[in-house]
Amino acid sequence: MSETPPDEPPRGSAREGAPRAPSRRALLGCGDARLAVAAAAAGGGAAAALGGSSGAPAPGAEAVPFHGTHQAGIATPVQDRLHFAAFDVTTGDRAQLVRLLGDWTRAAERMTAGREIGGGAVPALAEAPPDDTGEAAGLPPSRLTLTVGFGPSLFAEGRFGLAARRPAALVDLPAFPGDALEAARSGGDLCVQACADDPQVAVHAIRNLARIAFGTAAIRWSQLGFGKTSSTTPGTQTPRNLFGFKDGTDNIAGTDTALLDRHVWVGADDGPAWMAGGSYLVARRISMHIEVWDRSPLKDQQDVFGRTKGEGAPYGKTREHDRPDLAALPPDAHVRLAHPAANGGARMLRRGYSYTDGTDGLGRLDAGLFFLAYQRDIRRAFIPVQRRLARGDALNEYIQHVGSAVFAVPPGVRDTDDWWGRELMAA
Repeated sequence: MSETPPDEPPRGSAREGAPRAPSRRALLGCGDARLAVAAAAAGGGAAAALGGSSGAPAPGAEAVPFHGTHQAGIATPVQDRLHFAAFDVTTGDRAQLVRLLGDWTRAAERMTAGREIGGGAVPALAEAPPDDTGEAAGLPPSRLTLTVGFGPSLFAEGRFGLAARRPAALVDLPAFPGDALEAARSGGDLCVQACADDPQVAVHAIRNLARIAFGTAAIRWSQLGFGKTSSTTPGTQTPRNLFGFKDGTDNIAGTDTALLDRHVWVGADDGPAWMAGGSYLVARRISMHIEVWDRSPLKDQQDVFGRTKGEGAPYGKTREHDRPDLAALPPDAHVRLAHPAANGGARMLRRGYSYTDGTDGLGRLDAGLFFLAYQRDIRRAFIPVQRRLARGDALNEYIQHVGSAVFAVPPGVRDTDDWWGRELMAA
């Protein structure tokens, strides 16, 4: 029998919808969004006055459906902006973790529909902070998707009783040659990937989930991204990375159900049962040596990738999507080493973004690629491909992996009675 988040009244009971004083948790802005709706019913008009509403989003605004077999934000057409956050769970209380996942789910349902959380940006009681921070009030959903994952550390012995439920495919990545991983930019018990076409909408989502998590989980590290570097939409040109090249041309299309089932979604026979319909995420922060690259001749740049810089065509071809002749490429060309044909057919669905985080203190841009890849099994996709790249990719002269994390991404939230991780946390 699945576990219900604490303080959740059974549907159809006398408690459902009955007014009651908000809990201290709700007063701190950390309560279940449904509880906040009931507590703030009298303040709905004030919330609407700020331009926000707990009702339907503005006409014409585009919202990505939240409920479904798979979580949105994986095969979904890639949005323009990213705010990714990894969290450390700061409590050892399993019931608090369960409550957090329920609270997050209810808040995500509203934000992805373009609605404010609970009673909105105006509290029902003057003594309480608002249920929503308010900076996205009046903005459309902007195709916001929120995708949640569970890191290996969440399954550690002695924490939440989940050690026996850790998937075999949720492995700790080995050390790869050339890695310079920073602990402050790696790992995490939980992750939330917020993608949207408006950066304020994405940042608002992470900010509010972090606020809800206060006392239960805290952000370990986060990353803002812009300029998507991958596409899951067939027929579109691949976006360019900060080196000015198209990479990941052979990405899995979000509409190709056969490839998604084969390479991205965890099957019912893969185990464990709670992961069926989910996926595994590898997140890597890859620093790019921009200044060195910018002083390199065009021919050297093209030899590194094995593609032309203008069209993005493989060497010897004329169009970006022409199938490359791997034997015709330089032996250390990135395309030659990363292509599925060179890796036993291993494939991943990529959702990368560019980033810039100021300078490194020496006048050089702190910029690069925030690599996000979803796959059915990390052991059969990312690890063998990255081992091959780390050993001989010409691109290694210009990049360095400085952050890393892996997460088990559970299946989608089926309906309003479901919540992220319910099957994992089932008693």
